[in-house]
Amino acid sequence: MYTVQKLAKLAGVSARTLRYYDSIGLLAPEKNESGYRVYGSAEIDRLQLILFYRELGFGLQDIAKLLDDPDFDETEALIGQRKQLLEERSRLDLLITNVEKTISTKKGENHMADHEKFEGFKQQLVDDNEAAYGKEIREKYGDAEVDRSNAKMLGMGQAQYEEFRRLEHDILEKLERALTQGEPEGTAGQEIADLHRQWLGFTWGSYEPKAHAGLAEMYVADERFAAYYDRAGEGAAQYLRDAIIAYADQRNE
Repeated sequence: MYTVQKLAKLAGVSARTLRYYDSIGLLAPEKNESGYRVYGSAEIDRLQLILFYRELGFGLQDIAKLLDDPDFDETEALIGQRKQLLEERSRLDLLITNVEKTISTKKGENHMADHEKFEGFKQQLVDDNEAAYGKEIREKYGDAEVDRSNAKMLGMGQAQYEEFRRLEHDILEKLERALTQGEPEGTAGQEIADLHRQWLGFTWGSYEPKAHAGLAEMYVADERFAAYYDRAGEGAAQYLRDAIIAYADQRNE
C-alpha cells in the first residue's frame, strides 16, 4: 500500500495531481484502518494506464470513460499503446537520422541526396494524417486504398513534395480571397476545386468525381476537416465543399 506522497514519488507526479484525480473520480484511493488514503495494486495499475493515455494526448474525461467501460480490456489497451509508441519511436528515429545526415553533410563528411532531406517530413505528414483522420478515411475508402495513398506520399521526390505543399498553400490562400468573390460555382470557386483535384492527384490513383465529392462532404461533416479549411475564413470548408461538388457534377455529366 502507498500513501499519496509515496505514490506521487513513485509515479513521478505531484500529490496535488493524485488528489485532483481523486476529486473527479478518476483514481479513488482506499482508506486504511487509520483513515488515511492509500493506494493498492489495482490503483497503481490504473494510474499507470492514466499516465499512458495522458502521454498519448487523451483528455481526462475520455480516459475516465475508457477505463470505466465494462468492456475495457486492459491487455488490449496496452497492446494498442505499445503499437502507438513504436510508431512514434519509428517516426522520431527517422527524424533523428535525417538531422544526423544533415549535420554530416554540412560538415562535409557525407553527401545527402535531395530525396533524403524530406523523408522525415513526409513520414510525419502520413503519421499525423493517420492519427487525425485514419479511422474515418479507412472506413470510407478501405485499408488498401489508404495504404496506396500513403505509399505514394512516401515515394514522392523533392520536386513532387514541394509542388504538393505549394498546392496545399495555394488552396488555402485562394479560398481566403474567394470567400468575398462570389459563388462556389463561379470562376474562383472552380479554380480552387481544380487545384484541389491536382493536389489529390499526388496521393490518389485515378481521379473519380464521385469520390472527390464524397471527400468534400467530409470537410463539412467532420469538424476536424472543417477547422483545417476554416483557417482561411469562416465558412471556407463549406465553400470548398460546394465548389468541389459543382466541379465533380460537371465531370459526371
